[in-house]
Amino acid sequence: MDIKHLQYVIEVARTGSFTKAAQTMFVSQPTISKMIKSVEEELGVELFDRSGSRIVPTDVGQLIVDQANVIAHAFDNLTTGLDELASLRRGKLRIGLPPMAGASYFAEPIGRFHAMYPGISIELAEDGAKRIEADIENGALDFGVVLLPTKSELFESILIADERLMVLVHPEHRYAARGRIALTELEPEPLISFSEGFALHDRIPAACLSEGFRPNIVCESSQWDLIVRLVAANLGAALLPESICREAGDGVAAVALDQPIIPWRLAFVWRKDRYLSYAAKEWIRFLRTWFPEGLQ
Repeated sequence: MDIKHLQYVIEVARTGSFTKAAQTMFVSQPTISKMIKSVEEELGVELFDRSGSRIVPTDVGQLIVDQANVIAHAFDNLTTGLDELASLRRGKLRIGLPPMAGASYFAEPIGRFHAMYPGISIELAEDGAKRIEADIENGALDFGVVLLPTKSELFESILIADERLMVLVHPEHRYAARGRIALTELEPEPLISFSEGFALHDRIPAACLSEGFRPNIVCESSQWDLIVRLVAANLGAALLPESICREAGDGVAAVALDQPIIPWRLAFVWRKDRYLSYAAKEWIRFLRTWFPEGLQ
């Protein structure tokens, strides 16, 4: 017995006639009769009293008709929901964004995508790239922005930014007028860094250690704009991406860092082995057009 059988039972009960039910279901009257008979044989009961001019459900038949209506209604809701998902009229995306990537790179594309597909809800989680990567891996997030390199065997990716870190200092700092400085020149400097959970929290000290010194971290923050303000207050220097330094304003000075260059490459990633909803597939397609130079 399948959903079509139940729909035939419902229609016969509604019309009180095999002939009328066949007409509304666009099948022959013998087809309807045969289907009802097969259901009765399968259940071992008589569904309809055929003795009168109008066919009516038996007591058992009425019970089955009532339950069949519930099932048919649920099936209709299911097919409607599937159609809405397939046509992108509904859906949900869970996206993790680090503070430095959210406003700079994703405010506009998220707004544009929502205008195109208003029925798709977008749930944003703002956190450090390390935690976002872990949440994508464990399934708490569908997508997220992380700092490369990452686990290429686990994630698909779209490159969205390929920059380098610069040194941000107070305008009166002795390095402010320099064209570039080496990382080792920051050894005596108090540094403001990102909090734990952010990829740069680990990468900047690692780069310093590789140059033979331990950085003097005097303050940590999860907000890049606060770090910029702390530099402007002359608390210390900071290493930040080029795009952030360009937006930092007049209260600070940005100096190129070399020897070594510390790359800052952001990628939008998702798991290779996880099911992608219709909404997720469309979001990926949309981002590939938004960041065409970032195809990986």
